[in-house]
Amino acid sequence: MKNKTLQKLSVAALVASVLPLAAFLPALLNLTLSEGVRNIWAGANIAFILMGLSLSIVCMQSQDKKSIVNIVSTIISAFLLLIIIGIGVLALFVNFLQ
Repeated sequence: MKNKTLQKLSVAALVASVLPLAAFLPALLNLTLSEGVRNIWAGANIAFILMGLSLSIVCMQSQDKKSIVNIVSTIISAFLLLIIIGIGVLALFVNFLQ
Protein backbone atom coordinates (compact mmCIF):
# COMPACT_ATOMS: atom_id res chain seq x y z
CA MET A 1 0.00 0.00 0.00
CA LYS A 2 2.81 2.40 0.90
CA ASN A 3 4.62 1.56 -2.32
CA LYS A 4 1.55 2.42 -4.44
CA THR A 5 1.20 5.76 -2.67
CA LEU A 6 4.85 6.57 -3.29
CA GLN A 7 4.48 5.63 -6.95
CA LYS A 8 1.54 8.02 -7.28
CA LEU A 9 3.55 10.74 -5.54
CA SER A 10 6.44 10.07 -7.92
CA VAL A 11 4.22 10.54 -10.94
CA ALA A 12 2.71 13.68 -9.41
CA ALA A 13 6.22 15.04 -8.82
CA LEU A 14 7.16 14.36 -12.44
CA VAL A 15 4.00 16.07 -13.74
CA ALA A 16 4.57 19.06 -11.46
CA SER A 17 8.18 19.25 -12.65
CA VAL A 18 7.30 19.14 -16.35
CA LEU A 19 4.25 21.43 -16.17
CA PRO A 20 6.29 24.71 -16.08
CA LEU A 21 7.68 23.80 -19.49
CA ALA A 22 4.19 24.52 -20.85
CA ALA A 23 5.11 28.21 -20.56
CA PHE A 24 6.81 27.84 -23.93
CA LEU A 25 3.51 27.03 -25.67
CA PRO A 26 2.33 30.65 -26.14
CA ALA A 27 5.69 31.55 -27.70
CA LEU A 28 5.53 28.56 -30.03
CA LEU A 29 1.97 29.41 -31.05
CA ASN A 30 2.73 33.15 -31.44
CA LEU A 31 0.18 34.09 -28.79
CA THR A 32 0.42 37.32 -26.83
CA LEU A 33 -0.71 37.13 -23.22
CA SER A 34 -1.75 40.08 -21.09
CA GLU A 35 0.49 41.17 -18.25
CA GLY A 36 -1.87 39.82 -15.60
CA VAL A 37 -1.99 36.38 -17.21
CA ARG A 38 1.81 36.32 -17.51
CA ASN A 39 2.19 37.20 -13.82
CA ILE A 40 -0.25 34.49 -12.77
CA TRP A 41 1.48 31.99 -15.07
CA ALA A 42 4.89 32.89 -13.60
CA GLY A 43 3.60 32.45 -10.05
CA ALA A 44 2.04 29.11 -10.95
CA ASN A 45 5.30 27.97 -12.55
CA ILE A 46 7.27 28.82 -9.41
CA ALA A 47 4.70 27.00 -7.27
CA PHE A 48 4.82 23.92 -9.52
CA ILE A 49 8.62 23.87 -9.48
CA LEU A 50 8.73 24.04 -5.69
CA MET A 51 5.97 21.44 -5.38
CA GLY A 52 7.70 19.08 -7.82
CA LEU A 53 11.03 19.44 -6.05
CA SER A 54 9.56 18.88 -2.60
CA LEU A 55 7.51 15.86 -3.72
CA SER A 56 10.47 14.28 -5.47
CA ILE A 57 12.71 14.83 -2.43
CA VAL A 58 10.09 13.22 -0.17
CA CYS A 59 9.83 10.24 -2.54
CA MET A 60 13.61 9.90 -2.80
CA GLN A 61 14.05 9.86 0.97
CA SER A 62 11.30 7.38 1.72
CA GLN A 63 12.02 4.73 -0.91
CA ASP A 64 14.66 2.06 -0.66
CA LYS A 65 15.02 1.83 -4.41
CA LYS A 66 15.46 5.09 -6.27
CA SER A 67 13.22 4.98 -9.33
CA ILE A 68 14.08 6.71 -12.58
CA VAL A 69 10.91 8.83 -12.28
CA ASN A 70 12.12 10.29 -8.97
CA ILE A 71 15.58 10.99 -10.33
CA VAL A 72 14.27 12.68 -13.48
CA SER A 73 11.75 14.82 -11.61
CA THR A 74 14.40 15.89 -9.10
CA ILE A 75 16.82 16.85 -11.87
CA ILE A 76 14.19 18.80 -13.83
CA SER A 77 12.92 20.66 -10.76
CA ALA A 78 16.42 21.46 -9.50
CA PHE A 79 17.44 22.75 -12.92
CA LEU A 80 14.37 24.98 -13.21
CA LEU A 81 14.87 26.25 -9.66
CA LEU A 82 18.47 27.14 -10.48
CA ILE A 83 17.27 29.05 -13.53
CA ILE A 84 14.78 31.01 -11.42
CA ILE A 85 17.43 31.81 -8.81
CA GLY A 86 19.84 32.90 -11.55
CA ILE A 87 17.26 35.21 -13.11
CA GLY A 88 16.54 36.71 -9.69
CA VAL A 89 20.22 37.31 -8.96
CA LEU A 90 20.74 38.79 -12.42
CA ALA A 91 17.75 41.12 -11.94
CA LEU A 92 19.12 42.31 -8.59
CA PHE A 93 22.59 42.80 -10.07
CA VAL A 94 21.26 44.83 -13.01
CA ASN A 95 19.03 46.84 -10.69
CA PHE A 96 21.99 47.80 -8.46
CA LEU A 97 24.10 48.81 -11.46
CA GLN A 98 21.56 51.45 -12.48
